[in-house]
Amino acid sequence: MKKIALLLALTGLCTHLSQAQTDNGVMRLDEFRYTKKRNIITIPDVNGMKVLKCDFHMHTVFTDGHVWPNVRVQEAWKEGLDVISFTEHVEYTPHQADVKPGNLRSYELAKNMANENNILLIKGTEITRNTPPGHFNALFIDNDKNLVADRANELDEQAIQAVIDQNAFVFWNHPGWKATQIEGSYEWIPFVEKMYQEKKLHGIEVVNGLGFHKKALDWALDRNLTIIGNTDIHNLIAHEYAIEREGVHRTMTLVMAEDRSDTAIREALAQGRTIAWSSNYLFGKEEHIRDLFHACVSLGSAYHSKKNAQGAGTNYYEISNQSDLYFELHLKEGKGTKKVTLFPSSSQIITAEEGQSELTYDVVSTYIRSDKHLEVKLSL
Repeated sequence: MKKIALLLALTGLCTHLSQAQTDNGVMRLDEFRYTKKRNIITIPDVNGMKVLKCDFHMHTVFTDGHVWPNVRVQEAWKEGLDVISFTEHVEYTPHQADVKPGNLRSYELAKNMANENNILLIKGTEITRNTPPGHFNALFIDNDKNLVADRANELDEQAIQAVIDQNAFVFWNHPGWKATQIEGSYEWIPFVEKMYQEKKLHGIEVVNGLGFHKKALDWALDRNLTIIGNTDIHNLIAHEYAIEREGVHRTMTLVMAEDRSDTAIREALAQGRTIAWSSNYLFGKEEHIRDLFHACVSLGSAYHSKKNAQGAGTNYYEISNQSDLYFELHLKEGKGTKKVTLFPSSSQIITAEEGQSELTYDVVSTYIRSDKHLEVKLSL
């Protein structure tokens, strides 16, 4: 007993001495520090393809953004993104008196941090022409040496050609951003048609920040252009998006790629294997949203049945969502549960009258045209 008491006394003395040595008059309040952790966005593979979370339209202080490039990497890491691109304006540098201009300077400053945090950082730029024709993003550029800064309309084609010469992937940004201010700007204008015919336009930004550009989705679908969704963020993400709320994410592009590499991303963009995602909503080509839905959602076999007083039978099923996406289903055909809300990583109970082989639902949280939702048939 004496040995145990002595041991306890020595332990207490060591603790006291340790505290005395480390207490220099500063009381640490680290329990209030923001926890450093990466939020994992769970989305299953689709047809053997990895679903990468990407934001291809962001700004820093090197044009009209409000943050340093490294902050963008930290945000992307925290929010579970795989791929980002700084697309600084060529023609607009309002902070040039305070920050050394350079269209790819933000990329150069953040590349090491992106590598250290396992974030793929793609070189890009925003071709900022007058509206119309508007703004265009170019991804996978090599350098910024021959980009056109003069915004004169007669140089619009030259500005596009400068990135085409670098084999860039080009998409039309926020086509409807001046719809209420500049008449005729939110139309499929001749300049864009010429780009399309000459294969110099490869995609359209259907969702920009918190805005869904409806006509842009239909244009992309009708012309087989790649569907893109981005933040176009200038401020802090947390300043614009209520990311502390469950289920709220920044707008992004889901890219279905062979692997997590620049080459695979470029190939997927060229093939149009993308879906725009904005928290509860998905926008894309029908086949891609359908494949994504069935990769995430499964319906089990009937596990219970009962009959009412008239002898009519009802079967019970469990429907599950194995992803961090949100799906809202409204019954279109059949006799069963009228509305099903599948929250991320959850399941629901649905019922169906006996004698049916399937129920048909509209997934109203998806858009496969500006006025049309994905229709799914659930086999019973």
